[in-house]
Amino acid sequence: MILTVTLNTALDITYHVRTLRPHGSHRVSEVTERPGGKGLNVGRVLAALGHEVTVTGFTGGATGRAVRDQLAGTAGVVDALVPVQGSTRRTIAVVDTTTGDTTQLNEPGPAITPAEWSAFQETYERLLRSASAVALCGSLPPGVPVGAYAQLIRTARASAVPVLLDTSGEPLRRGVAARPDIVKPNAEELAELTGSHDPSQATRSARRRGAHTVVASLGAEGLLAENAAGRWRAAPPRRVHGNPTGAGDSAVAGLLSGLVEDLPWPERLARAVALSAATVLAPAAGEFDHAAYEALAGQVAVTSEASAA
Repeated sequence: MILTVTLNTALDITYHVRTLRPHGSHRVSEVTERPGGKGLNVGRVLAALGHEVTVTGFTGGATGRAVRDQLAGTAGVVDALVPVQGSTRRTIAVVDTTTGDTTQLNEPGPAITPAEWSAFQETYERLLRSASAVALCGSLPPGVPVGAYAQLIRTARASAVPVLLDTSGEPLRRGVAARPDIVKPNAEELAELTGSHDPSQATRSARRRGAHTVVASLGAEGLLAENAAGRWRAAPPRRVHGNPTGAGDSAVAGLLSGLVEDLPWPERLARAVALSAATVLAPAAGEFDHAAYEALAGQVAVTSEASAA
């Protein structure tokens, strides 16, 4: 079983409009709702790839009930979310169908009490006993300690469960110091962590700070990965246009599935890039276009580069 953690779950709402104009009134041509937050997106993609997945984190209020109701209909995903008094947040993606651009609005999430945080930690420790890998994903809701991910990484390592971290800011900085097996920042998050805007230098710096493997998301240019075994770049065969929401989460699913299947790193990266591109082409957040994924999977270019000590 693969475990994904989403401390700040969400109900992802996607609106499609013909043209998005500031200060204007818009007629929505299509609206979709999906359980969201990075770890839930990762879990759905992993399940679609045929893996057994358990999702945990916090959920509450009417929005939280909507999230859980929709999760109940997702084959292969087990709901182990921890209930809280506050209301789960909503995220709004507005897709301009003329340009393909997406505008994202993210609510902060519910305030978590110390008792709720303790209840989650008990659930997490129990779930780790049967986990083959764990992904710690996304932002922290108010009330959760800024060092939460570092603590959860140490707990996973004590249980000999490999852990992937996908977050940003101070939670990322503290989490990297706890030595996760894989960290997956985007270029902006990596620059904020290391102070370097050169991805090659920044990945080396992130490794020196504690991460065993750094996989940097470079947007349309694909992924740059480095660990003790080498450095690789993986790029899609062409630029794709659509809704990028959840593309990074699909990349995480590709990396995690490759980890538990013990694939060589070039194959893991190729899968991650193909899934990411196929997610951009999907109509709703947190899904991927299966036909596009199959077509792209064999076309991703992965090259090996010299790595510095």
